[in-house]
Amino acid sequence: MARKVIIDCDPGIDDAVALIMALFDPRIEVVAVTSCSGTVESERSTQNILGILEKLDPPRHPRVGSGTDPEDAPVSDSRFLNGEDGLGNIGLTPVNRTHIMPSEKLIADRLRAEPGDITILCLGPLTGIARAFQRDPSIIEAVDKIIMVGGATQCVGDVTAAAEFNMHFDPSSASSVFRSATTKALIPLEVTNRVSFDMNLLNELPPKHTRAGALLHGMLPHLFRTYRQHRAQESIAMQAVLGVVYLVEPQLFDSEQYSVDIEELGELTRGATIVDRRPFATARRDLEIVNSVDIDAVRDCVVNGLKFAGQCTEGLQ
Repeated sequence: MARKVIIDCDPGIDDAVALIMALFDPRIEVVAVTSCSGTVESERSTQNILGILEKLDPPRHPRVGSGTDPEDAPVSDSRFLNGEDGLGNIGLTPVNRTHIMPSEKLIADRLRAEPGDITILCLGPLTGIARAFQRDPSIIEAVDKIIMVGGATQCVGDVTAAAEFNMHFDPSSASSVFRSATTKALIPLEVTNRVSFDMNLLNELPPKHTRAGALLHGMLPHLFRTYRQHRAQESIAMQAVLGVVYLVEPQLFDSEQYSVDIEELGELTRGATIVDRRPFATARRDLEIVNSVDIDAVRDCVVNGLKFAGQCTEGLQ
């Protein structure tokens, strides 16, 4: 039976690649895709999700929820890597849909409808998840598991010296979700960065005449260029795709349980992921932190997942 999943994301090229993988993997049933603010503002994130779904025409169309920006969001985003539209400036046609539900309401409704059966995969800041839990605290116990891609458990960040982007963007929501009484897993930056992709990835993508291939060939060259320009790197990391692989191939990862919190107020440490590794710590160890990964196997899963998505969209271009 396919695993039912809500994907909360802020596309972003790596989130878009993760969506392409998830929407065509027979082991995953994406019941909803909800947007959040982060890489781009929430309205743009929603449009990116709608545009990707319209372009791919997956066999099962998930419901889409629209997020809102957090009140204290920083002025920074990830457009310098992902392009003004978040998707490498590929120029997707705007999609007009009426009656799009707010992300937090859609999340709550889906969890109430199928308590204990739905996993939430969080690829961006945790604004929508925190608001859903605040909206209806009774749904917290209805979550099967929350899988979060983000954080920097060694306090070596990517947006600041101490913090990873998703946690830095909305630390109060992250702190609220981390403290919730749910089954939780975190795939942090130091793990996702181990699985990098060089330019050879472009030769392994599905053909451009497929719908999935057209999107991928449009977005990924942009990311290789901006990584080289802004980070002096010839290879790219796509953090979000590890969340999808973790869903379907958890045996490729090792993890440990820890007590973890997020710094909300620090001038230099906003969004820092604080892990209590003291052997005598009394705090509840309720967060599973992924600490190792089978790099080659995960990379193969990503490439094979994208090729399969191309086969599923053959002739639909």
